[in-house]
Amino acid sequence: MDYKILIVEDTPQLRQVLQDYFISKGDLPTATPDGLTALQIAETEAFDGVLLDIMMPGLDGLAVCRALRKKSDVPIIFLTALSDEEDKLEGYRLGGDDYVTKPFSMAVLYAKLTALIQRCRGSVRQGDTLTVGPIRLQLSAKKVFVEDRPISLTPKEYRLLEQLMRNRNTVLSRDRLLELCWGYDYEGDARAVDTHIRRLREKLGPAAGLIRTVVKTGYCLEVPYENR
Repeated sequence: MDYKILIVEDTPQLRQVLQDYFISKGDLPTATPDGLTALQIAETEAFDGVLLDIMMPGLDGLAVCRALRKKSDVPIIFLTALSDEEDKLEGYRLGGDDYVTKPFSMAVLYAKLTALIQRCRGSVRQGDTLTVGPIRLQLSAKKVFVEDRPISLTPKEYRLLEQLMRNRNTVLSRDRLLELCWGYDYEGDARAVDTHIRRLREKLGPAAGLIRTVVKTGYCLEVPYENR
């Protein structure tokens, strides 16, 4: 596969097992025992995925995730012995993509991480551009184009569209969209998502149909088969 994987795990035996497993799959793992070193490595290297232990001395996995998310949308899977729901929710709030609870199956972990990487790569990125189907974002300029025609969005509409595009073909609940676009401490009504989605659809014109409503759950930006 040749995926570049950053493994952050303070238990030597598990760290070595993870490294050996990914090497056996043809990937390029970099392993480190602590969060501070992981962030230093991430400053100079780009990775396709991150495996991140939560319970580490010094800088824990949650703090590392928070720092990584300020600069990157790289897929992150937490490795943890914790099973408490609040711990998992905090990880999701900080931008983690999934959890694997120890002890775990190496095959299942590998399948989860590669699926996340492939989903992330499924959105065509070229430099500063994110393209899904007929919709194209110029990320730094916050510009939006549908079939090469510029459209004007409010900041919240833009953020919603960006998150739906980055997670295309994945159902995002209203609560998750509120966390991603309004912040997890938002105390308003979840119907704000519905209002903004309605306005977003109006502005997307011919691409509006890509946003599917999932009854009693949320929304999904579905890409036609030929664009996946």
